Amino acid sequence: MAIRNIVQIGDATLRKKSFEVTDFGEKTQTLLDDMKETLIKADGAGLAAPQVGVLRRIFIVMAEGKYYECINPVIIETSGKQVGNEGCLSVKGKYGEVERPMHVTVKALDRFGKPFTVKASGFLARAFCHENDHLDGVLYVDKAKNVQEEED
Repeated sequence: MAIRNIVQIGDATLRKKSFEVTDFGEKTQTLLDDMKETLIKADGAGLAAPQVGVLRRIFIVMAEGKYYECINPVIIETSGKQVGNEGCLSVKGKYGEVERPMHVTVKALDRFGKPFTVKASGFLARAFCHENDHLDGVLYVDKAKNVQEEED
């Protein structure tokens, strides 16, 4: 496993649509392991493959004491509404208010290509939506109101 560099806003990779994953071999396994290690080191809640320069439809989220690996995720249902502050490991030093669904249902594949569905609410739903946006080249600052600098 290795810590990967997290690309920052301005890098063209963050604005491109990611490609579907079709190979669940060693490269995908290594990417997932590296992303987890990178996320832990960065002390973040989620990380999408484009954030480490890889245009694949993969994201990971660590929330509520659980670790989620989502490959080729699709948000199949949303309901409710929540508004809250978001930041991003690729937009250092800023945060902004973003409206997201309160509840989401996500269909995805695990690291072995096995399908699963997860229902999420609150912060976890927000994290899934935020990371899923990365796979389509969308950053939270595109949707945010009141983007501000973090105070030290």
